[in-house]
Amino acid sequence: MLAATIVAVLFLSVPASGNGALLRSGPMVGYSEPKEVLLWAQTTQPARVKFAYWEEGKPGERHETAEKATSKSEAFIAKLVADEVEPGRRYGYEILIDGARVERPYPLRFQAKPAMRFRSEPINMKLVAGSCFYANDANDPQGWNPGADNNIFESMRAQEPDLMLWLGDNVYTRDIDWTTRTGLLQRWGFTRAVKELQPLLGSVHHYSIWDDHDYGPNDADRSYRDKDVSREVFQLFWGNPKSGADPDRGIAYRFTWGDAEFFLLDDRWNRSPNMRSTGKRQILGAAQIEWLLDSLASSGATFKFVVMGGQILNTARVAETYANYPEERAKLLEEIGALGLRGVMFLTGDRHFSELSRLERPGSYPLYDFTMSPLTVSPSNGEREGNSLRVPETYVQERSFGMVEIGGPFGDRSVTLSVRNSKGELRWTRVVPQRELREPEG
Repeated sequence: MLAATIVAVLFLSVPASGNGALLRSGPMVGYSEPKEVLLWAQTTQPARVKFAYWEEGKPGERHETAEKATSKSEAFIAKLVADEVEPGRRYGYEILIDGARVERPYPLRFQAKPAMRFRSEPINMKLVAGSCFYANDANDPQGWNPGADNNIFESMRAQEPDLMLWLGDNVYTRDIDWTTRTGLLQRWGFTRAVKELQPLLGSVHHYSIWDDHDYGPNDADRSYRDKDVSREVFQLFWGNPKSGADPDRGIAYRFTWGDAEFFLLDDRWNRSPNMRSTGKRQILGAAQIEWLLDSLASSGATFKFVVMGGQILNTARVAETYANYPEERAKLLEEIGALGLRGVMFLTGDRHFSELSRLERPGSYPLYDFTMSPLTVSPSNGEREGNSLRVPETYVQERSFGMVEIGGPFGDRSVTLSVRNSKGELRWTRVVPQRELREPEG
C-alpha cells in the first residue's frame, strides 16, 4: 500500500490541465519486458499523445516516450513504448495530450518485468483473471441489460495484482456491430471507456485473448466473414506482445513473468463450425497445436499456464467445451503427457460460472483447469451439467474473478488459486504445490 500511496502523491503533485475531455479511455498498461513497457490510450479526436514516467522515489528523473498523433483511421488510439526502464523497477507515469498533462483521479504506475537470470531469490507474482464483460448501452434491446456490478474492477485492483489476464468475451459485440469495422470500433471504444474500469487499466499490466463475442457473433468460428477486421480491431485495443503461432493469422502468443510462462491460445480463428458434422473437427488446428507443443517443450518455467477461452478439461459435451471436439482434445492431452512436461495447468473462461477441474493421469501428475467467469454478465447454471472432473466445493455461480498467486522458495514453489465475487469476498482457495506438478519419482 505504501508504494501505491507514494505514486498517488507524486501523481497528484503535478499541476493538472484542462485537456481531460480529449481522453476517452485509459491510459492502460500493456505488456512488460525488462527493458520496455507498452502504454495505451484513446482520445476523443485527433490529438498528440505521449507519456512521461519516472522511477518511484525519483520524480525529478523523468523520461518521455515518443509522441503519437492519433487519427480516426486508428480509432484515435496511441500505443507508445517506455524504453528507458530497468528490470524489476517500478515507475509512476502520466499522460500528456497536446503537450498538457491530463489528471487521473487515481495512481498510474507500471513495472518493468523482473529478470530471472542469476537471481538468488525467486519472484513472487499475483495475477487476477476473468472473462465475460458486458457493457450495457442505449442500443441494447429495451429491458435487456445483462451487464452489472462494474465495481468488480475496483475489487480486482484492490488485490494489488501484477497482471490482469483477460480470458475472452472481454467485449460483447452485437448484430449492429460485428458486420462492419465501424461497428466493431464503436463497440470496443464504448466498452473500454467504462468508468469503473479505468483505475485497473492504469496500474496493472494487461494481457488478453478472445473468445466468440469479442471475435464476432455468438459461437463464431473460422467461417466468420470479417475475422481479419476483427483481428485488426483486437490488436488496436490491446497491448499484447506480438503473436507467435502465426504472425499473420490468429492471436496466439506467449510471455513469461518470473518462473511462470503463459501460452495464450486462439480458439476461434481455426475452429470448425459447431454444427458441421463432416470433415476434420478442430478448435486450435494442427499448426497451433504444434506451436504450443514446441513452446511448452522449449520452456524452462516452473509453471506453464495454457490459456484458452473455452474449457479444456470439463467432460460434459455442453455449450462449447473441448469435449465436443474429442479427437483434437485427446491429441493435445496425449502429446502434453508424452512430452513429460512439469508444471502444466490450464486457465479458461467462457462459461458464466467458475470451477476447478482436475484430471488424474496414471503414471503422471494431475492436470488442473481453472475456469473463471463471469465478470459482469449474468451468471449461468452449470452445476448439474455433468463435469465429472469438478473439484468439490469449487463451483461458483455469481459474478466473480479468479486469482493466481505464485510464491515460495526455489524448489518448493506453489500456486494458490482462488475465486472472489464482485465485492472481493473470498469464495474458495486451493494451494497446488510445485511438487504435485511433477512426474512421480521411481
